[in-house]
Amino acid sequence: MAAVNDPVPGTPSLLRAINDRAALRVLLERGPLTRPQIGTLTGLSKPTASQLLSRLQQAGLVVLDGIREGLPGRTAEVYRINPAAAYVGALDVTPHRIEARVADITGTVVGEHTLPTPRRPHGELADRLNAALLGAGPPGKLRRVVIGVQAAIDPSTGRLGYAAAKDVPGWHIPDLVPTLSSALGVPVAVENNVNLVAVAEQAHGAARGHRDFVLLWADAGLGSAIVLGGRVHRGATGGAGEVGYMPAPGAPTARESGRYADHGYQALTGGQAVLKLLRSYGVRGTDFRHAVAAAVRAAAGTGQKAEDARAGLRDVAARLAVGLAAITAVVDPELIVLTGGAVLPGGEMLRELVEHELHALTIPRPPVRLSTVEGNPVLAGALDLALATARDEVFGSTVPS
Repeated sequence: MAAVNDPVPGTPSLLRAINDRAALRVLLERGPLTRPQIGTLTGLSKPTASQLLSRLQQAGLVVLDGIREGLPGRTAEVYRINPAAAYVGALDVTPHRIEARVADITGTVVGEHTLPTPRRPHGELADRLNAALLGAGPPGKLRRVVIGVQAAIDPSTGRLGYAAAKDVPGWHIPDLVPTLSSALGVPVAVENNVNLVAVAEQAHGAARGHRDFVLLWADAGLGSAIVLGGRVHRGATGGAGEVGYMPAPGAPTARESGRYADHGYQALTGGQAVLKLLRSYGVRGTDFRHAVAAAVRAAAGTGQKAEDARAGLRDVAARLAVGLAAITAVVDPELIVLTGGAVLPGGEMLRELVEHELHALTIPRPPVRLSTVEGNPVLAGALDLALATARDEVFGSTVPS
């Protein structure tokens, strides 16, 4: 019997699978490419590269993309990933709307669709999710769907937690993920929406290249995502990062307000709290987003109105820093990313104030950055997760076991 630590022998099928995956990754990142280019980038010989391309074409993963002219009398066939090899879907579900996006295996978005969120039990929910995906126009059967919700799945129970039933009607059922997978006819993953924003930020935004960071979503509600070692940390019950419920100085606690009521960090710096605070400094706005933007505009001026606006923004920053200081003391991140409607309209002015207030409270002094992901970051992150899983499955299926 071989020892536990003995290396696994490199069988021909295993080596072919490794080569296939390497070539597909190169085509995905650098394609379209010629056979010599694929050989150079993967370190494969010409015969091996030729066999590999033939195998990938037969599997429907690679297609010919024309002819590239070279030196006089010489041409080379160009290959690319077959976009129709697989499709994935992403859904962002809020209390008001369901937004869907579908992409092919290359990550190219092929359709989007938005529907109102149903207010009835699960049966209509599944129908509405399916209608949103169909409305996005998938040209073939989806390989995987990732759904972002304003809650979290408890891995020990399979139920949705960290959200009141009234906020996510139809979602509080046993075995939520298997039930949705069966109803939609495709493997489904349900993920916290702020965690998905962090996935997008790490892939495309301010956290790119960082393996340990914290993202704070400050909007009508508050939430955070914690990324450690390059992976989202979800916690034992899926609730890591649910900082809206975190006790905060000067704010009511769950004991006084109720488990899911407005208390803690949420009561201190949630959207309505920010709006009320800025109004106390004379800043006007129809909602917290407009109020933050109006405060920045006013603060750039002169006179008493400008001084009051700057004082209001410093107060907002100080409140945000209280929660971030607690997170920093526990996690010690290398970076903090701010996003959401209560901070992004504040731009660099509010970011600098938050960083200044945070560094006055903590021994570690992580830089604070604003999100740079454009569009809907929840959908972007959901699509990234769906694509990563689908590519692992599809790219690993070229050689029969």
